[in-house]
Amino acid sequence: MKTDLAKTLSIRGQHGLFNYIAQSRTGAIVESFEDKKRTNVSANAGITTLEDISIYTDEGEMKLREVFEKMHQALGGASAPGPKASAEELKALFAKAVPNYDGERFYVSHMKKVVEWYNALKDHASLEFMTDEDREAAQKEA
Repeated sequence: MKTDLAKTLSIRGQHGLFNYIAQSRTGAIVESFEDKKRTNVSANAGITTLEDISIYTDEGEMKLREVFEKMHQALGGASAPGPKASAEELKALFAKAVPNYDGERFYVSHMKKVVEWYNALKDHASLEFMTDEDREAAQKEA
């Protein structure tokens, strides 16, 4: 099953990724990718969808979906080095996967988050992503 990055959330102060389940009176009901536990998250908790995140490149910005796809190709389907990897190891990975990343604005701390999310998706979801057309088709079926 394809992963919908529009419903895949990062929540400030929370470890890991979450799947959006439904809206609640005070925010959103989310499910952890790791342990499948559901919780209610406040609307002002700093919720960001992965669909809305981009990284800086020399030509502008690159959507996270493209970054994940390029990482998957560069790694040959293997897991990325963990977020505790050295700065040199992370920079080498991104130099291979996204050679035109902007080293002035895409920091090692950002790289650590991206590899953490990549590994979470690889381990608990799918690195095949839904497109707008997939979402429209799913809405028509519902």
